[in-house]
Amino acid sequence: QLQLVESGGGSVQPGGSLRLSCAASGFTLDDFAMGWFRQAPGKEREFVAGITWEGGRISYAASVKGRFTISRDNAENAVYLQVDSLKPEDTAVYYCAARSGPIQTVSIAYNFWGQGTQVTVSS
Repeated sequence: QLQLVESGGGSVQPGGSLRLSCAASGFTLDDFAMGWFRQAPGKEREFVAGITWEGGRISYAASVKGRFTISRDNAENAVYLQVDSLKPEDTAVYYCAARSGPIQTVSIAYNFWGQGTQVTVSS
């Protein structure tokens, strides 16, 4: 069964950091571009970061550029999102997603999704 599983979320104070992980099972990520999205209560799911299958191209939302870092390890069949300098407005459920082809910033373009991991930033 094809599955993506996120982990690493938690509650942190403003300015804190977390490392989110996304592990795949049932398929290999080599052929897929990967994206991280997030969804806050009452808001639309939004693109956070994306990386091509070989890691050669990376894209970030303007709101997280310079604070978040996406990476992947195809040997480990995993993708990561390092989130630093967290702000209260970063509070959301974070999802990883996979798609064939280039990075897209719209969620509908992605074929496979994880269940999400909660990130809460508050003092």
